[in-house]
Amino acid sequence: MIHTDVIIVGGGPAGAACAWQLKQHGIDCLVLDQARFPRFKPCAGWMTPEAVNSIQLKKADYPYSFTTFRSLKIAIKGFKINLHTAQYAIRRVEFDDWLLRRSGAPVQEHTVKSISRVGDRYVVDDEFSATYLVGAGGTYCPVYRTFFKEDSPKSREALIAAQEEEFPYPYTDSNCWLWFLENGLPGYAWYVPKANGYVNVGVGGLAQQLHDNGDNLKRHWALLVEKLDKLGLVRNHEYQPSAHSYYLRRDGGKIYKDHLYLVGDSAGLATADMGEGIGAAIRSGQLAADAIATGGVYSVKAISRYSFWPPLSKVLTSLGSSHTSSQRQKN
Repeated sequence: MIHTDVIIVGGGPAGAACAWQLKQHGIDCLVLDQARFPRFKPCAGWMTPEAVNSIQLKKADYPYSFTTFRSLKIAIKGFKINLHTAQYAIRRVEFDDWLLRRSGAPVQEHTVKSISRVGDRYVVDDEFSATYLVGAGGTYCPVYRTFFKEDSPKSREALIAAQEEEFPYPYTDSNCWLWFLENGLPGYAWYVPKANGYVNVGVGGLAQQLHDNGDNLKRHWALLVEKLDKLGLVRNHEYQPSAHSYYLRRDGGKIYKDHLYLVGDSAGLATADMGEGIGAAIRSGQLAADAIATGGVYSVKAISRYSFWPPLSKVLTSLGSSHTSSQRQKN
């Protein structure tokens, strides 16, 4: 059996950031992940400046695709605005592998099947043991499922269903486009061009609201494909989208007990405005590592609930009062 101080289940941004931070504290850890890195991950790859800074990522030192957006083309129920900002995008197949390797932590390709408490240690599949256990395995993390699900179930109202695809494409429009609340979608659709000739497109929305409305993502995906063609953003592409789900942040659920920590999507920390999860994953992983190192309280209160955008209801109210009808154009 392999013994270590901390076992991290999941090698994505949350697990890798936790491993890197533990190394800064001189604490041994082991990362377990069912996939072999680099591995494909469906994700727009949205990175806020805060996320970039928290991992001390310098564009000049990053060897892979890194896109900078100085403005975003946004439409909210037909209201068009250009938002001047600094936001970034990476390709997860590259970024996750780089972040995990940079952590310097040992990684084992292993699918976790069972976890038990034996004395003061956690034992994984009778092969690995540690004093601390970090759940960084995403929406269906075995640490959450084993120790938290029963007494801290996640809210169905916070579940986001998404469908997206990333593919090479000779795009001519280098702008990032976001369409909020169109055609009854309780969420948004996106077009994110990336470096080295890749594009990520997708739709995501609240699963419960879609169900209650008798709606589904398949319809919204078809509408997005139609829009991309109409705007000349993507044409003549044979789409093969991937589906996945995750939870928006809802405070109140347990994310720590008895030397167990939930980070990233395992804790349901995606932002309420954009459903952006990379930044929250990174910071929660680092905060869990700091709590382990110092014996302090693990809390995610310092992590913003929003990527950069205030609640959409406030935005709609503001737009309705400040824009003239001539600016209410259809996309």
